[in-house]
Amino acid sequence: MNPFLGTIQIMKVDSKIKTGYMLTKSGIEALLPYEENDSELELGEQVNVFLYSDKQGRSIATLKLPAVHKEKYDWAEIKEVIPNLGIFVDIGTNKEILVSKDDLPLFESVWPAAGDMLNVTLGEDRKGRLLAIPADENALMNEFEAASENLYQQSITGRVYHTSKEGAAIFTEGNHRGFIHHTERKTEPRLGELINGRVIEVKEDGSINVSLRPLKQHSIGEDAESILEHLQANEGIIPFSDKSDPEDIRATFQISKAAFKRALGKLMKEGEIEQDNGNTYLRDNK
Repeated sequence: MNPFLGTIQIMKVDSKIKTGYMLTKSGIEALLPYEENDSELELGEQVNVFLYSDKQGRSIATLKLPAVHKEKYDWAEIKEVIPNLGIFVDIGTNKEILVSKDDLPLFESVWPAAGDMLNVTLGEDRKGRLLAIPADENALMNEFEAASENLYQQSITGRVYHTSKEGAAIFTEGNHRGFIHHTERKTEPRLGELINGRVIEVKEDGSINVSLRPLKQHSIGEDAESILEHLQANEGIIPFSDKSDPEDIRATFQISKAAFKRALGKLMKEGEIEQDNGNTYLRDNK
């Protein structure tokens, strides 16, 4: 097993063979294929290379030095998603690296999609094969910068680096730590997704809370449309009213009870609906 896999090393050109140059360091050999090198090398020359393994398990060197390597985190683009296995990311070399499903969310619906970006480092599985490991809170802690109060109610863009039922954490383009509570989104964003939101709180520790919902005055129409769609899909009647349980409302409509009541008020004012005995009806269906 090569202890240098996934790292950048200075190695000596030991010999030239049909497929490339054989490099050595501390008794470890690696092949530098001709396609990984664009210049003639001399025997005994010292070269700076990144080491990985090919499908046959051989140690391969490249002069393409990635920003991601062992103990070094950086952003990598998702190139391919393979259900039940994981995702492959581009770290800047000819070889794409697997992020195992064990390091991804339980539900594949929130796995990254091709084109998303993950902040990763390199590690190994039990067989010594390179894996890309997503950054966690501790890995990113030193990268965060405190947000200023003037960001309040401003639009903000960031990448999701952690997602759960409770909410999603994002790394913003201004290097701030943001959190999107599950009540401030209609759907759970993907890990690695680039999202646009609105800052609804700047906290004392410099982190921010973000909402993916529109401003109240803009969301009423959207919420009202959602209620109408539910009514039309359920023969013009739904077992909800302005007295319904907040959790039942959120589970069905993904909005707060206050937002639900505002939308009901709009629809009643427009003559679209009526309420009776805990139910809401399309006016023509009652």
